[in-house]
Amino acid sequence: MTDSTTRTLDPELEAELREVAHALADAARSAILPYFRNRDLCADNKQPAGFDPVTDADRAAERAMRRVLSDLRPEDGIEGEEEGTTPSKSGLTWVLDPIDGTRAFLAGAATWGVLIAVNAGGPPLFGIVDQPYMDERFVGGFGRAELHRGGFVGPLSTRAARGLDEAILLTTFPEIGHPDERAAFDRVRDKVRLTRYGLDCYGYALLALGGVDLVIEAGLNSYDIQGPMAVVAAAGGIVTDWQGGPVHRGGQVIAAANAEVHAAAMRLLRG
Repeated sequence: MTDSTTRTLDPELEAELREVAHALADAARSAILPYFRNRDLCADNKQPAGFDPVTDADRAAERAMRRVLSDLRPEDGIEGEEEGTTPSKSGLTWVLDPIDGTRAFLAGAATWGVLIAVNAGGPPLFGIVDQPYMDERFVGGFGRAELHRGGFVGPLSTRAARGLDEAILLTTFPEIGHPDERAAFDRVRDKVRLTRYGLDCYGYALLALGGVDLVIEAGLNSYDIQGPMAVVAAAGGIVTDWQGGPVHRGGQVIAAANAEVHAAAMRLLRG
């Protein structure tokens, strides 16, 4: 079961939404890049009991994207990480994460990204994972998946099926979730060939690019997953929760390159 939708829209509307999504990504790039690897960058902590950073770059990027939507799609709703939710009057809602991977951003590591998705009240119809510093934009939905790099545009496709013993697994935090979630993740980790940590949203981009087989995470929000899942699904992958159900609202996420590796990893997650 793939947490994606086959719903089609009027071709003119699809083209318009695609153009708006790219305009959002462009606006976020312009807002963010002056801050990246700037030694004067400061971060506020949104979580006093831990560390959940937000920077001026996060805020500037979401404001820039909201201005674009105010100009181009004023009737659409917005669900943004930093400025909350604006109800939809059109039936369409944009889900925005101005910087997914703010910790990486603070460290100067280029694994953060701008996440953009649009939905009609359910799973995303279209999404973007944009890495401005490397000039890489991963796009998926409305029948195609593409990598935009500079003037190059090429197709995205996930890896072919292989055994877990040959698979590459990614996640952001080695201390994934609560103890039961960590134990389930470790069962998969112990069976794969290679596990890498700290990739944030860029891990899903690598999955869509065909470089890795699995991304497994827990505790995600809707704005963390809707952009990536649209790209991965359009590239031929599968994105569900750990029970095989819908995950566009966040929670426990397994993204897999194909049905075979998804099923094999699911058996281990379920114990």
